[in-house]
Amino acid sequence: MMGAMEEARIEAAPTAGPYHPRRRSRTPSADVERELVAAAEAVLVRDGPGALTVRAVAAEAGIALQGVYSRLGGKDGLVDALLLVGFGRLTATLEAAQGPDSLGRLRDCGRRYREFSLANPHFYAIMFEDAIPREREEAHPGEVTEQAAAAFTALVRVVEFAAASGAISAPEPTEVAQQLWNTVHGAVALELKGLILTPDPAATYTASLETLIRGLATA
Repeated sequence: MMGAMEEARIEAAPTAGPYHPRRRSRTPSADVERELVAAAEAVLVRDGPGALTVRAVAAEAGIALQGVYSRLGGKDGLVDALLLVGFGRLTATLEAAQGPDSLGRLRDCGRRYREFSLANPHFYAIMFEDAIPREREEAHPGEVTEQAAAAFTALVRVVEFAAASGAISAPEPTEVAQQLWNTVHGAVALELKGLILTPDPAATYTASLETLIRGLATA
């Protein structure tokens, strides 16, 4: 149940116009949260992080404003739910890496990271750039931190596989995975900001991966 302060926030929420939720049929309670998360994703992907508000999501889902607070705890809850979606998809993307050998799988993992980021720029912004400031000082819930760690763990396992096959030297797979993540993340961040100065960003990214792999390769 919402407290008095939350109710006041709902009533005082700034508006860009009248609030008009879509007409909707009665939905089982268990599905309401799923609908809200889907609506939040629709707003994020279509309109960007700056447009993600409780009012916009409620209108998108056709649910009363109070429903967002009672189900997800307001805007912070919406963002946390989207972070779970984003990091969950990134984890699945990295875990799906394939290749003819362990180095091919490592290359594919790097390519998939770039492809995911470029295909989901607004998710990337909330996952790695805090594009939507939290309304409360509390940290993200543990499940968000765990899901984010799972994405990194997927990369660590690919590094471990390459090291076990003798293709690269990685006595500390976590350290090597972090070095790889640092590099690909920086490259993607620059590309998303339009700061790649070479004529073919994809070719430059691939060349960067190859430079990393050569540096790790065993004799």
